Amino acid sequence: MNAHYEEAQQFYARQMQLLDSGATDEWAGTFAADGVFEVGDMVVRGADNIAEAARKTAKEFADADITRRHWIGMLAVDPHPEGLRARSYALVLEITAGGDVVPRRSTVCTDLLVGSADGWRVKHRRVTRDGIDPA
Repeated sequence: MNAHYEEAQQFYARQMQLLDSGATDEWAGTFAADGVFEVGDMVVRGADNIAEAARKTAKEFADADITRRHWIGMLAVDPHPEGLRARSYALVLEITAGGDVVPRRSTVCTDLLVGSADGWRVKHRRVTRDGIDPA
């Protein structure tokens, strides 16, 4: 097993729980200062801009009384000259105020993780939405 696999598992568990709990600034803090988040045609550069975009999205879901959960699985972690390359499947669930769980999106998440004094940080994240974005 890859020596960094468990570290990556812990990183993603913490990161997704931060996002799903609404701690968007802390979630954005798991990105490098010059980190990049891209999904579809949207590209956000810099941890501060990533935080701003996450706050806006979290507010939209809170205003609609929708809880979101990100379920990460099938994680593959490989060494990369800058740190680690991680690829996973992410299932996004939406839970309405009445408690109905709706699978919202199936995605592939490809990250470049770099080391920092506080652990791993995302330098570049590309999310490909199944059935929507070209692979």
